[in-house]
Amino acid sequence: MKNYTITVNGNVYDVVVEEGASTGAAPVAAAPKAAPKAAPKAAPAPKASAGAGSIKVEAGAAGKVFKIEANVGQAVKKGDAVVIIEAMKMEIPVVAPQDGTVASIDVAVGDAVEAGATLATLN
Repeated sequence: MKNYTITVNGNVYDVVVEEGASTGAAPVAAAPKAAPKAAPKAAPAPKASAGAGSIKVEAGAAGKVFKIEANVGQAVKKGDAVVIIEAMKMEIPVVAPQDGTVASIDVAVGDAVEAGATLATLN
């Protein structure tokens, strides 16, 4: 399954698309919501993280890494920006899902990332 955030006529929808070889229509769920101030947590990354931490910090949207806000070894609190992604000329902070210490930063400025990709890990 893949999660997407889509904006249509100013309304923001979280859409879940199930992948498969079925011949019927794939189930799709959409629910309107307020525009997010921070990127929502997305589905698990399709590839394994190179980091050492057990808590993944994942991209909520596809884009390009604009800025890295935290350093390895730095203590962060839930909601602190770890990485900033640029998508459609908007800067989207990717925040720590809980308190912890940054164990790894798995991307560099300028890297293209997909939604759900692991950007960093925490301990």
